[in-house]
Amino acid sequence: MRQSQKTQQKGDRQWMNSLEDKEQIGARSATIGENTVEDGISFEKRVLSRDNLNRAYKRVKKNRGAAGIDKMTVDELLLYLEKHKEELLESLRNGTYKPKPVRRVEIPKPNGTMRKLGIPTVIDRLIQQAIAQVMTPIFENVFSDNSFGFRPNRSAHDAIKQVMKFYNQGYKVVVDLDLKAYFDTVNHDLLMKFVSKRIRDPWLLKLIRKYLKSGVMNGNLFETSEKGTPQGGNLSPLLANIYLNELDNLLTQRGHAFVRYADDCNIYVKSKRAGYRVLENITKFLEHDLKVTVNQDKSRVGSPLRLKFLGFTLGVDSNGAYPSPHNVAKKRIKQALKLITKRNRSISWAQLTKEINQKMRGWLQYYSIGKMSTFIQRLDKWLRSRIHQLIWKRWKKTKTKIKQLVRFGMNKQQARIFANTRKGYWRTAHSKTLLYTITNKKLERLGLMNLSKTLQQIQNA
Repeated sequence: MRQSQKTQQKGDRQWMNSLEDKEQIGARSATIGENTVEDGISFEKRVLSRDNLNRAYKRVKKNRGAAGIDKMTVDELLLYLEKHKEELLESLRNGTYKPKPVRRVEIPKPNGTMRKLGIPTVIDRLIQQAIAQVMTPIFENVFSDNSFGFRPNRSAHDAIKQVMKFYNQGYKVVVDLDLKAYFDTVNHDLLMKFVSKRIRDPWLLKLIRKYLKSGVMNGNLFETSEKGTPQGGNLSPLLANIYLNELDNLLTQRGHAFVRYADDCNIYVKSKRAGYRVLENITKFLEHDLKVTVNQDKSRVGSPLRLKFLGFTLGVDSNGAYPSPHNVAKKRIKQALKLITKRNRSISWAQLTKEINQKMRGWLQYYSIGKMSTFIQRLDKWLRSRIHQLIWKRWKKTKTKIKQLVRFGMNKQQARIFANTRKGYWRTAHSKTLLYTITNKKLERLGLMNLSKTLQQIQNA
């Protein structure tokens, strides 16, 4: 197995080294709209340069992901490139390259609806990533400081810190904008217009439009893509930000305090009256000028202490505003743990603890900037009761219960009495007997995460 990995790594390096070198032209500054970027190399050469393609390949390989409609996996990409590198590069240079349709998949959202994703082929992901790497530095220079989603060195935590800052400055009312199916409704002509404000290179613009028009394979049915930039593509997050940068510019020109993370946008004002006025005006701009739909049922004016943004809500103490997980986020994680620890699941203890630990480590990492120690303590206690219930049911027979209770430290006589209890599983799970035998320390030794300790470790890191 190790030898196979070494061979793969060697092959990666060989392909990277075999890509043709690009001539370096003298550096000069680029003005907006020129067909060159700051080092004087055309966009075509920048995108198709060996170094840029190498970086794109590494990113695609690292991200893994499912295969597109051609069923080529990430692991098979290197072999394809070794055989068809020159053919692929030539088709990109002369404009004959044709992106394949994305594969439509749907994943469930927490609210029960389905989110549509478009999975490009790994070859298209490679090319899209190469394009994004060249375009990102150009647009980073013009993106708003209040935009945080899908941008380098910016995160949801940064967005929440900005929300706290606005609240402490006196912006106690929020206009929560909800865009209906934003990624599926982006207008292609408007998007290309916004891209061409900074890039007027015909080769690159033509290639981007090809990706926008590549279509969707929904099962065996081909669907044309007249609008939208499907979630799942490497280029889509950047294009989505370019599109909504027009909203950012308008809000900045009007002097509004706002925070945007992808298509989630909150505008902060000082009164509800101002909030409703802003909601009405911005809705007109979004629907008339940007041709996207504002969800009237979900867009609202309210308090940051109640409404949810990126899973967080605000609280206030003597030091000002602080973030904490919204009640919806708390209910969802509890429901997720409830499904993992269902009594009728026939999985091993190792798999059970692995699923719990993976789920909770990511959740705790994301919400670690919030105040939630009391909630985590209660969740920890509840989870261990769920585990006690699961263990008690799995022991089934009285003989097994006696044997296991003795194993966990109870004397045989007491074990016999308790093993014959007529109490239900959930009531038994809360009994002092199980609390004193299947202790927290023993569960930790068996691999179960201590939520409170893990949160403290993350926050102190």
